[in-house]
Amino acid sequence: MLLLLFVVHGYSQNTIADVKIQGNKRTRTAFIKKIARLKPGMELDSTLIAEDIYRLKRLPSVSHAYFQVFPANEEGSYNVFYGIEENFTLIPFASVYTSNNDEFAFRVGLQEFNVLGNNITLGGFYQKDIFDSFGAHIRAPYLFSNKFGLAFNYQDLTTQEPVFLDDGTADYRYNNESFEILGLYEFNFKHRVELGLNFFTEDYTYLFGSTDPSVPQRLNVNKYLYKLIYNYDAIEYYYQYLSGFKSSLNFQYVHSASQTLPDFIVGFNDFTYYARVGEKGNWANRLRLGLSSNMDTPFAPFAVDNNLNIRGVGNIIDRGTAAIILNTEYRYSLIDKDWFVLQSNVFIDGGSWRNPGGDFGDFAESQNIRIYPGFGIRFIHKKIFNAIFRIDYGHGITKDATKGIVFGIGQYF
Repeated sequence: MLLLLFVVHGYSQNTIADVKIQGNKRTRTAFIKKIARLKPGMELDSTLIAEDIYRLKRLPSVSHAYFQVFPANEEGSYNVFYGIEENFTLIPFASVYTSNNDEFAFRVGLQEFNVLGNNITLGGFYQKDIFDSFGAHIRAPYLFSNKFGLAFNYQDLTTQEPVFLDDGTADYRYNNESFEILGLYEFNFKHRVELGLNFFTEDYTYLFGSTDPSVPQRLNVNKYLYKLIYNYDAIEYYYQYLSGFKSSLNFQYVHSASQTLPDFIVGFNDFTYYARVGEKGNWANRLRLGLSSNMDTPFAPFAVDNNLNIRGVGNIIDRGTAAIILNTEYRYSLIDKDWFVLQSNVFIDGGSWRNPGGDFGDFAESQNIRIYPGFGIRFIHKKIFNAIFRIDYGHGITKDATKGIVFGIGQYF
């Protein structure tokens, strides 16, 4: 690749006769040419070619991409070939999690990441977490141009949620039915923004446990939220190996029709860093910083949960109005063949929360700190997008710790 970049740089004053695509079967050639920045008639530019290859590697339908440059018939002009190795993109997914409290929940679904050969994602899921839930989504990031697209999400999510009161814990049946539409815009291949609106209804129904006169046992409220997501992504991809930095900011303003659940602001940022370690090692890190309006409410937005942030901790064991969470793990490929990878990992998940209505000193309180080391295994198919089956076991070492197994599709982060 470095040699080819050098050759292209040497031809930088020459023009492009054509950009040709090879190796693609399900992904449309017209789509690849649409999102590529390099166009016929331009000067041969190594920077643009490198950006196009980087962009192609990040598409769900592409497992690997490369380029070649050959002289065209006309003197001083060249054909650029983009070679595509495609992924299989009709993917089932599953997430199963349990703990030593005999909690058990799962989510299964199916997604197609390359609808019509245009890298449009269409999917749906079914979840069993005591109650039944389902949802569907469609995401077309290049619907209107090589920069602008749309996404639509629907979900009807029902769970049994603990509500933490002064005198103990109550369990509520919680239902959230929502409709969301987002506009997607890509400034360049590293910077993307999403902006949209979500209409949803929350329904809380008391089941059992402690009670508090100030906390209703039945609550149904309509809400809407404005959402802004800003992504900076400079991750380099080489099959299952990742390197580089990524930052994702999610900011929401939530308006409620009920004074029991007042308006609030919530935002969090995920900072993710990956580093290659030798030929088969990968060090992965994720830091989440979250902050919301500091209301003294049992329905605080940041949850401590097995499947979201700390492996082995259990299903929503606490809530807070601010959060600091760090996940770090070392991945090592025990077997790495043409199509299959067996990868091991060791990890430490840790975090702390601010109590609803509390202060930042809550982060240092022992009852709010969770640290869970653990280990896991990954079964990876290199020719199927996100075909990573993971099993992780986390064992807590802090106060009132639990232990548990988390299953899922895709890396944890």
